[in-house]
Amino acid sequence: MSRVVKIDVVSDVVCPWCALGVTALEQAIESLAGEVEVELTYKPFELNPEMPAAGEHAIEHMMRKYGRSAEQVAQRNAMIIQRGEEIGFHFDLEKRSHFYNTFDAHRLLFWASTQGRQRALKKLLLRAYFTDGKNPDDRKTLVNLAKDAGLDSERAEAVLASAEFSREVRELEAFYQQRGIQSVPAMVINDRHILSGSQSVADYRQALRQAAQVGAHV
Repeated sequence: MSRVVKIDVVSDVVCPWCALGVTALEQAIESLAGEVEVELTYKPFELNPEMPAAGEHAIEHMMRKYGRSAEQVAQRNAMIIQRGEEIGFHFDLEKRSHFYNTFDAHRLLFWASTQGRQRALKKLLLRAYFTDGKNPDDRKTLVNLAKDAGLDSERAEAVLASAEFSREVRELEAFYQQRGIQSVPAMVINDRHILSGSQSVADYRQALRQAAQVGAHV
């Protein structure tokens, strides 16, 4: 009989380390099917909550926000691309030209969690942004991705046209910030332990097995 482990992954859809972490974690979960049962939910975190609708050029953003040179940004991007290829996630960082606001994407993900389609939508959002260069702040893009994830497109459009789930997303963001999470991805295991940063498939597999051994779904 498999043991249940509760995992909350705090992440953003424009965070490359989150794309790596989500891909590796999902692979680890799949590899442990029948051994460890995982209840996985994605929780909101905005890297750039004040980002305007037009977004900001990715290289200029990295240079401004983190004080990096263009060469340092290029080196970092090359490392991310390589790590992605190792686990089957393709980054096209030329297509991904800008950083965007992600609040609407998080509202849609929250709704998707109530419909049992959040994991599917999360993976589609990450690939749409990092592989296809799509704007996760564009409502038409979000509605199409929701449909691809098996969600009702008219309901998705209604959610995005309103302020629905705004309060819930803000409350979750505040909750995890109060728990000390200031960078992502952060994996909260059984509401008790936090595994920070993007890990390998093997590391996630080990963490899941350990969590199942000590216990329990709480």
